[in-house]
Amino acid sequence: MSDVLLTGYEPFGEFETNPARRLANRLDGTEIGEASVVGLELPVVFDRASSRLEAAVDEHGPDVVCALGLAGGRPTLSLERVGINLRDTRGVADNEDREVVDERVAEDGPDAYFTTLPSREMKGTMCDAGVPTRLSTDAGTHCCNDLLYAARHLVETTDRAFRAGFVHVPLSHEQAAVRDEGEPSMSLEAMERGLRVGLEVAVDGGSAGESEPPA
Repeated sequence: MSDVLLTGYEPFGEFETNPARRLANRLDGTEIGEASVVGLELPVVFDRASSRLEAAVDEHGPDVVCALGLAGGRPTLSLERVGINLRDTRGVADNEDREVVDERVAEDGPDAYFTTLPSREMKGTMCDAGVPTRLSTDAGTHCCNDLLYAARHLVETTDRAFRAGFVHVPLSHEQAAVRDEGEPSMSLEAMERGLRVGLEVAVDGGSAGESEPPA
């Protein structure tokens, strides 16, 4: 049986909880299609997150790596299509109070990598399941983008072989209610449903992904 490695970031900044971590925990040990899901919490810390990911890849040998992160203010699940070779915290330090400006993720890496998950097919399936989902070309310049880029760089520069992508999730209803600011949110149950059907497409193979820029 093949594995899906599903990572979720810990709480960070002003957020006391993180639905990304909760989703990785909820899906840990479950099966999607012919794959077993391994859920893994990652620190919101530059370099430590990517090294934890690399260790988990070596331990589990996944066919699919899908990382999750919180994007407060977004109303949908967001399938990120590209990770860029840039770190810039924009005034929001990581969880070890590190702030970086105009730093590269990998000095020897290209300017960007495209996801190798079949994002457009995943989006269609997720929307058909009643879960609002969009394609995104803005993974930011913080740890979320960093992890997507690092995962793809790991495949391109070593003998590890897996398909990789990143999904940003919105605030949970509980988070939005506590903040009381009228922000977009989604139930954890809906997020989980969307991830399940989307990852099933990824496990089945889908299209070749977006390792090359779309024409």
